[in-house]
Amino acid sequence: MSAKQILIVEDEKAIRDMVAFGLRRAGFEVLEAEDCRTARQKVADRLPDLLLVDWMLPDMSGLELTRSLKKDDSTREVPVILLTARAEEDDKIRGLDGGADDYVTKPFSPREVLARIKAVLRRSNGGGEDEVLDVEGLRLDPGSHRVMVGDRIIALGPTEFRLLSFFMTHPERVYSRSQLLDRVWGGNVYVEERTVDVHIRRLRKALEPFGYQRFVQTVRGAGYRFSTRIDET
Repeated sequence: MSAKQILIVEDEKAIRDMVAFGLRRAGFEVLEAEDCRTARQKVADRLPDLLLVDWMLPDMSGLELTRSLKKDDSTREVPVILLTARAEEDDKIRGLDGGADDYVTKPFSPREVLARIKAVLRRSNGGGEDEVLDVEGLRLDPGSHRVMVGDRIIALGPTEFRLLSFFMTHPERVYSRSQLLDRVWGGNVYVEERTVDVHIRRLRKALEPFGYQRFVQTVRGAGYRFSTRIDET
């Protein structure tokens, strides 16, 4: 099996070298870029398995780069982890809303970055089961990593795909944010509970043109549930 390829987009050489050294020791293949223009060129040459992107870059922000990657059909499903000194909760939500799959604040340790990368890659690989799931015409195929309605593909990021897969295999039950973090993100990943809300919002937005957003339901004071039944409240 070939090594997973990680593209580090970071203008500070010392940080880039530190992260690259740790990733290579862990068996990853590493590409490096000091700005967004170089990153785009490297992505065009060969699609990496994950991008590690600094928020503050010389030519444009890492958040802008992330947004543009998530809008492009050819790069939408590539996971992105943002690196930043911005530790405020609102900044984290902006990053996740912009398409990032995770968010690491500086200063960080190489071990933390490695753990985050492994967790995001696990999520992006789907659930491991190859059985196609079908709920009233909404079809999720773990083998091809596609969500479809008829012959139309619904574009989802890796975290939204994993979240929908979990919901479709565990319908009609309410899960709290902490339970979803544990089941979908994994127990060893340190993310805030509001992260769940961000990805629920993204999932609903992707499903809305097809009318399936109603299946992802908020249960006030309890959490979220996937259900084809609409309660009268």
